[in-house]
Amino acid sequence: MLALLTLTGTLVAAVPFSCMPVLFQEMSRDLGLDLVQIGFIWGISSLAGIFVSILGGVLSDKFSSRTVLTVFCILTGVTGALRGLSNDFFSLMATVFLNGMVRMVVPVAVTKSLGMWFKGPRLGLAQGIGAMGMGLGLMLGPLISATVLSPALGGWRNVMFFYGAISAFVGILWFIMGRQAPKAQVTGETAIKVPLRQSLGKLIRLKELWLLGVTLMFRVGGLMGMTGYLPLYLKGKGWTDAAADGALSLFYAVSTLCVIPLSFLSDKLGSRKAIMLPALLVTTISIAMVPVAPQNLVWLLMVLAGMFMDSFMALSTTVLMETKGVGMEYAGMALGIVFTIAQIGSLTSPPLGNALAGFNTGLPFAFWAALSLAALVCFIFIKETGLGRTGVKPRK
Repeated sequence: MLALLTLTGTLVAAVPFSCMPVLFQEMSRDLGLDLVQIGFIWGISSLAGIFVSILGGVLSDKFSSRTVLTVFCILTGVTGALRGLSNDFFSLMATVFLNGMVRMVVPVAVTKSLGMWFKGPRLGLAQGIGAMGMGLGLMLGPLISATVLSPALGGWRNVMFFYGAISAFVGILWFIMGRQAPKAQVTGETAIKVPLRQSLGKLIRLKELWLLGVTLMFRVGGLMGMTGYLPLYLKGKGWTDAAADGALSLFYAVSTLCVIPLSFLSDKLGSRKAIMLPALLVTTISIAMVPVAPQNLVWLLMVLAGMFMDSFMALSTTVLMETKGVGMEYAGMALGIVFTIAQIGSLTSPPLGNALAGFNTGLPFAFWAALSLAALVCFIFIKETGLGRTGVKPRK
């Protein structure tokens, strides 16, 4: 089940999403898109996430992961393939939004299922492995989509069809092989059926949930804008297509390599913030330096920023599940709320940052670094949840 959940993150939640930035240049030539329109397209799936993340949490709480992931992996495949039929800006916006409506349910369901299977001292590591799957997909998308698949398959449209077929196939695998967490691993708290209104009312009063959501809103917004703009920016600076796409792939590749060691280290240290605070600081500095760094240093900045990307997300979900008042009976709903808040940053950051490029092509990076700094400030006020791992009682 861990392998299947990880594979789902790779092939359904990540690759069909991360392929977009490196294909934007080809799409813009084909559909006549400008830089701001590209920013809107890159962020529009996050608008869908605002609407469906909580729904995804409710579905994950009420139904088995096998059912939810079977249905939504297949729907992600179908709607992802529809992107290849777009013939102008508005039709591409519509199909990307529709794909986001169903795709955003998948990471919520995967995260909730990991929490059910590996609740306890292995939770941080399990979430790290799941995040590694996402990171692998985020790396593969920009690495192979424009330089390998598009020439081999005959253009960006066929790449969309190809990824759609893969997502649907994973849905079929869930129908055949998927299982719900055994009752021995699902504690009594998950057996309680909590009414939706009661769940929502309890969760929205949790200060830690809002702090984590706002932290992720700023952090994800900064990274979303940077990753969507980076290949276009580097190509405009004279980088070859392979080098520009490779820089983004390196960012994701380093994240994939580091997520399990850093998640494991967090469990051993008994601290989440010992990893997450340096992550925010290093990312802020790295993004800010991209427009002033020479080419060889840009590669190093991508390594430094990428080291913590997936581990920060994995530990964020771990912090949420370890937060007093959440518990497994509320985990799906809580994830949905936090992901909904985070999607606000993903929606607004790309077009706002891209619009600043009209004044100076490096200015968007300053904007996204400022968002990362805001995330750091918010995160300082979040209580540590991992102290119990070392036998020290967590703070009340």
